[in-house]
Amino acid sequence: MKKFMFASIFSVMITIVLFPAGGIAAEKDFTNSQRPIAVQGALDIEISSLLKTMGTYKQETYGGYTFFIGKISKIPVIVARTEMGKANAAASTALLIDHYHPKAIINQGTAGGHDPNLHVFDTVIGEKVMNIDSMESEHLDAGQGIRPKTWKFTKTFIRENGKIQEYAYFKSDPQLVKSAIRAAKKYQHGKVVLGKIGSTDFWNREVDRIQWFHQTAGTSAEEMEAAAVAQVAKGFHIPFLSIRTISNSEVSGDKIIDQPTAGQYSAEFAVEIIKELGK
Repeated sequence: MKKFMFASIFSVMITIVLFPAGGIAAEKDFTNSQRPIAVQGALDIEISSLLKTMGTYKQETYGGYTFFIGKISKIPVIVARTEMGKANAAASTALLIDHYHPKAIINQGTAGGHDPNLHVFDTVIGEKVMNIDSMESEHLDAGQGIRPKTWKFTKTFIRENGKIQEYAYFKSDPQLVKSAIRAAKKYQHGKVVLGKIGSTDFWNREVDRIQWFHQTAGTSAEEMEAAAVAQVAKGFHIPFLSIRTISNSEVSGDKIIDQPTAGQYSAEFAVEIIKELGK
């Protein structure tokens, strides 16, 4: 969810080993009825359409994180309200995996546009997600100011099979991406494109900075949760997908900000992806 929030904590300590390495990565039978598909949204506006589609559901809360258990098109589904920001998203995802053992995670919601060709209500299928807050600056002495455009992106580190692995970005699961592409034909509110989603706890509204992200990192849109979710999902070998509907853009010429409608459209698109996975 692209929203005012300036948390700086990104990682969450996970001490429970749920699955053997590689055990879930090999399982791609998304029609298997034993384990649910998880769909995440940061705010109520990003999950309300999902809950309406489920109709009846059970609600469970752990700490400040809420999960709704039900079915969509007879497919077991867990809807997770992650709350805003990467720290919340990581914590919610760890709890999700611990308690519900999902076979796949779809992280969805609203985003601000980075690509000038994307307009409000266009939707990005995030083939890649990236933590665009992770940076290193050059040394400057006192009085030399700051030079944000010289900052360099740093990688995310995950320990896998006892060894540290480095990731400049995380890839969504190819099969989930294909299902999203098939579902795109039913999206009637704008374009659906493949792209890279950048996660940041900073709401960027400076046009030059947004353009710098787009040109330097290749981002299509920015939001506040996807990279954290992808990092935790990767650590537990859970197939992951991010989709984001543009709610506002400083670079496209659009003059509106409509998060409630964009949140509704993104959730409705997620429902169509779930239906594709159930075929």
